[in-house]
Amino acid sequence: QVQLVESGGGLVQAGGSLRLSCADSGNIFSINSMGWHRQAPGKQREFVARIIVGGAINYADSVKGRFAISRDNDKRTLYLQMNSLKPEDTAVYYCNYVTTWGQPYWGQGTQVTVSS
Repeated sequence: QVQLVESGGGLVQAGGSLRLSCADSGNIFSINSMGWHRQAPGKQREFVARIIVGGAINYADSVKGRFAISRDNDKRTLYLQMNSLKPEDTAVYYCNYVTTWGQPYWGQGTQVTVSS
């Protein structure tokens, strides 16, 4: 069974940092991209960052310069380092893998709350 398991969310004050992790089950093949999305209350899910395998790293404009995405292949874990957090970063953060034929996989989400 394919699994993506996020962790690392929590409550932090504005200006603080958190690191999210997403461990995969190791049975997702032909991965095209790995990334993060988020969904704030009452809003649509939005793109945050992604790594395109063998290529580029993309960030949403709202997080550029503050967030960094990375991957540890040995641990099969995707990370999102979030610095200089703002209250508007409050959301449920989802890990997302997409295969080369367009099959998406999602984690269960981890809550990030930034207090002002």
